Formats: sequence, structure tokens, C-alpha cells
Amino acid sequence: MQTYLNVAQIILSIALILTILLQVRGGGLGGIFGQPDSVYRTKRGVEKTLFQLTIVLVVLFLIISVIALRVGL
Repeated sequence: MQTYLNVAQIILSIALILTILLQVRGGGLGGIFGQPDSVYRTKRGVEKTLFQLTIVLVVLFLIISVIALRVGL
């Protein structure tokens, strides 16, 4: 049981890393030089889906981590 939970944690962590890296941070080159981002935009389409997927993966990772901790005791 512990082995399956460890494998699930590894898979979830890799998926979580990938979804975080795929998210676009629309700052552009102006953000590098300290210019404030004055345009408000909402998340749409793929960006919104990646954001929601990130939240789901974090919650699943936390749940699996707590279960693995309880099973290991």
C-alpha cells in the first residue's frame, strides 16, 4: 500500500510541476525592467483549464500525502 501511495505522489508531483511550468505569466519584457502591468485580464480557455488543473493536482497531492502519512504510522 505504501509503495502505491509513493508512486502516486511521484506521478502527481511530476504532473504538478508540468502544469505550473506550462502556465503563462503574461508580464512580457516590460515586467523585467520594472514597468507595472496596467492591463487587467481574465483567464480564458487553456490558461483557465491549466489553472484549475493545478488546483486539483495540489489538492490530490495533499490528500495522498496525508493518507501516506497515516498509513506509514
